[in-house]
Amino acid sequence: MAERIIILGGGVIGLSTAFELRRRGFEVAILEIHSFGGQASGAAAGMLAPYSEIGEDPDDFFRLCLKSLRSFKKWQQDIKEVSQLPFEYTESGSLHCIYHEADLLSMETRQSWQKEFGVEARILEQSALKQLEPELSNEIIGAIHYPEESHVYAPDYVKSLEVACEKSGVELYDHLQEIKLHEWENSIRLTSKDGRVFEGDQLVISSGAWAKEYEDVFSLQFPIYPIRGQICAYQLEPARINHILYSSQGYLVAKENGTLVNGASEDIAGFETSVTEKGIRRLTNWNYHILPFLKQLRPFHQWAGLRPATQDGYPLIGRLQQANRVIFSAGHYRNGILLSPVTAEVVADMVSKQSTSIQMERFAPERFS
Repeated sequence: MAERIIILGGGVIGLSTAFELRRRGFEVAILEIHSFGGQASGAAAGMLAPYSEIGEDPDDFFRLCLKSLRSFKKWQQDIKEVSQLPFEYTESGSLHCIYHEADLLSMETRQSWQKEFGVEARILEQSALKQLEPELSNEIIGAIHYPEESHVYAPDYVKSLEVACEKSGVELYDHLQEIKLHEWENSIRLTSKDGRVFEGDQLVISSGAWAKEYEDVFSLQFPIYPIRGQICAYQLEPARINHILYSSQGYLVAKENGTLVNGASEDIAGFETSVTEKGIRRLTNWNYHILPFLKQLRPFHQWAGLRPATQDGYPLIGRLQQANRVIFSAGHYRNGILLSPVTAEVVADMVSKQSTSIQMERFAPERFS
C-alpha cells in the first residue's frame, strides 16, 4: 500500500509538491486554511527571472533557481496536459536596465560569473535597446539582455496546478480555518476546526509565512515573516512591450491579455493584504523612468499579496532531524512561482528517501536553532 503524505498549505509550493508526489505513486492530501493559491501565489507577477534578480553571488540558491528555470518548460507542459487548462507561459526574455555609467562595471561582472553557468547574456547599449523596445526611456543607457528569462500568468498557473492535482487523485481540502498537529512521531495526525481528522505517514509543511506557527510544536526557530508586496497594472495594447523590464526600482511585465504588471513595493504589515496609496505611489513615482508613456496613464487594477520571507532570504527546505516524518518547504519569498518545479522534485526525493543532485544543506530548516 502506498504511503500517505499530508501537505499543509495549498499555495504554489504545496500544489506543485502534491502533483509531483502523486505522479510518483503516493497517496496525497492537501490541507489549506484559506483558498488554494490565495496568498503569495495567486498575487504574484509570475516572473521566471533568476538572472535579473540574483546579481551578486553564484551560491546554492542561484543554482536552485537556475535548475528550476531550466525545468519549467517541460514542467508547465506536464501540468497543462493533465489539467487540460491553458495558462500563459511566455519566453519573452528580459532587459535589466541601468541609468548610470558607474553601473556598467557591475553589469560586466554579473555577465562574467553567470557565463560560467551557461547563461546567455548580452550587454546592449541604448541604440540596440531601442531596436528591441522602442518605448524605453532615453534615460536608460544600457541593459543586460537575458533571452532565457520568461514568465507565467500566475492566477491561471495556480488554478491549472489545482485542477491537475484533483484530476491526478490528490485530495484537496480548503477553507479549513484552523489546523492542529497532534501526532508526528509514530504517524501523522491533524485535525481541522470542524473536527475532521487527517492521518498520514509523512507531513510536508508548505504553509508559507504561517509555517512560523510550528516553532512551539517542534521547539525550533522558523523565522519566516509575511512581507506585503503591492502591485498595480495598466491596460495596454497587446505586444506593445515584449520583454520583462527590470531596473533597480522594480519591474514591468506585459501579459498576453494586454495588461502591464508593475511591481512591487514591499512593506511589513503583518498579515494585512490591503492596498495603500503610499505603496502604489512607490511604483508610479519611478515607472515612467522606464516607460515614459506611463506618466500619462493610471493603473486600472491594484492588489497585494503576502510573501513569506526568511531571516536570511533563503527558503526552509528539508526534513527535521528530530521529527523524521516532517519535511519543511516554506519561505520562498519572491520566488515561489520560479522555484515550484525544483522544490516539488527535491521534496518528492526526500519523501521517497532518494538522493538529489542539488546541494540542500544551505536550506536546512533547523539552521536558525
